Formats: sequence, structure tokens, C-alpha cells
Amino acid sequence: MILLDAYPLVALLAAERAADEVEELLRSGGTAIPAVNLGEAIDLVQRVHGVASEDVHRTLAPLIGAPLVVLPQGEPDAWRASEIRLRHYNRATAPLSLADCYLIAAAGSGDEIATSDPPLAAAARKEGFVVIALPDSTGRRP
Repeated sequence: MILLDAYPLVALLAAERAADEVEELLRSGGTAIPAVNLGEAIDLVQRVHGVASEDVHRTLAPLIGAPLVVLPQGEPDAWRASEIRLRHYNRATAPLSLADCYLIAAAGSGDEIATSDPPLAAAARKEGFVVIALPDSTGRRP
């Protein structure tokens, strides 16, 4: 399975540089996003990019379920996410968000993580996951 960080959905909804690659990932099937990362994506695309709530919902609704599974998370994920953050977070050099830690916590053996976020990519690799490095808004890949 390929787990998406918030950014791939933001790129798709805001027509950013990685949008075509994200569409390809979704078409290939087997993609998922933890609920907390979905919430982060919805927040960012509305608050930062100014996309109307109705437009976000209209674009996301057909994706949810298939091809994009939303992963619920519970107490075991909270413990795992906090342990991941303890191992990898550094305010100055690795500002890994708690939402990113939930993403890594949701990943299982053989899963891949799609992101353009350097701290998330570095932590995911250190945790043993393959990272699908997407371009950020400037074209850089982690």
C-alpha cells in the first residue's frame, strides 16, 4: 500500500507541481491516508491556498473509499506516533510534525510513503520504509 502524506492531496487540490504524479498514484490503486493527514490536507488547501470548502469536498468525495482509503487511528497509533516523534524530532534540524508521525505509525511492512516533506521522508527512511519522493512547490524532492 502507498500511504499519502497531506501534501500529495494538497498538490492535487491546488494544482501544484506534483499533481500529475499524485493522480498517477491514485489511478494505480492501493493508496491510503490516515484520517489525521486527510484533515491536515483539507485544512491546508482551504486555509493556505484559498480553495473553497465545496470545491475541496467535490474533488475529494469521489476519491474516498476507492481509490483512496482513509485509515482510522486509535490508541496504539498514538503510542507509536509519539515514540516515532521522540526518535526523530528536532526543532532545529528535523521539525517532524505529529501528523507525520501518525502517518509513519500507520505504515506496515512493505508499505511505501509518498511525500515531498524532507523531515518526514528522512524519518520514514530511518524507520525502514520506501519513500516515493514527490516534488514540492519549487520542484525539489526529499
